[in-house]
Amino acid sequence: KFFSAEGFKIPDADEDRMTEMVLDPDFDWNYPDPADTGRAYKIKDAPGRYIVYLKNSFPSHLSLEGLRVVIDCANGANYRVAPLALEELGAEVVRIGTEPNGLNINYRCGSLYPEAVAAKVRETRADIGLALDGDADRLIVVDEKGAVLDGDQIMALCAQDLMQQGKLPGNILVATVMSNMALEVFMKERGGTLVRTNVGDRHVVAAMRQHGALLGGEQSGHLIFREYSTTGDGLLAALQILRIMRQRGKPLSELAGLLTPYPQELRNVHVERKTPFEDCPDIAEAVERIESGLEGRGRVLLRYSGTEPLCRVMVEGQDAERVRAYAKELAGIVGKALG
Repeated sequence: KFFSAEGFKIPDADEDRMTEMVLDPDFDWNYPDPADTGRAYKIKDAPGRYIVYLKNSFPSHLSLEGLRVVIDCANGANYRVAPLALEELGAEVVRIGTEPNGLNINYRCGSLYPEAVAAKVRETRADIGLALDGDADRLIVVDEKGAVLDGDQIMALCAQDLMQQGKLPGNILVATVMSNMALEVFMKERGGTLVRTNVGDRHVVAAMRQHGALLGGEQSGHLIFREYSTTGDGLLAALQILRIMRQRGKPLSELAGLLTPYPQELRNVHVERKTPFEDCPDIAEAVERIESGLEGRGRVLLRYSGTEPLCRVMVEGQDAERVRAYAKELAGIVGKALG
């Protein structure tokens, strides 16, 4: 991954241009003299410095003493540092996914498999479960009852906390087109605004910078707290949730009950071509009809996969049975028109 001098991921267009340069056999590289190529520096004690950085994001007058925390590190990048950071803040830590062997990263563990941490929370009667992914930029949370909370529910909790403190500029939260409509309604009911972007944490961060927002993320668990970081950090996000639990003095199940996601149905349809949807009359008509049938209490989202010959068909609304029926119908129409 490439980052700019400010610490942000570089734009897609710049990455594409760099790829073209590398693959172009005729590109004139105009190599600089060795003395002009810059210097590489090794960061000494990076884990220790990272733990200090994390602890500085957590209020100094608070501790995690008395909390039992299950953390699943997905046998990945944070297998050593994450448990240590939590222990240094006083938590009793139950570890899983902390034995990487080079092959087991993300294998039946971590944020892609939250059932593992949920089972361990119930078994150990823990207060919270944290599931990171292999590179530790995503977080899925489990409450003390073993219920799995996705990125939308976590964002709702954090957004309300920051709004109550007057620390959410413009009361703006940034999320992607995949975030549940319930999150949009949640923000609107509290005088806030949900700004949506394309899928991808780099798009979320770009919109946050554009709108001056300090909180953003994805349903999948990428969470960005721009006061502290320029990109997603699962452990940093976990500390913000633990801070809220400590300050509010309530169990996570009670705090996270703020948001009840609307029923959502997602179907992947194989397509032979990726024609703009507005150029397909049958699809455009079906979308308009279904949106009308949802009566403003749901939405339809169509988008092509960037890497596979697939169209993602998503329908959500308050009536689960109607949502399933609409998704099945629309998937059939898309398949017939583009398959």
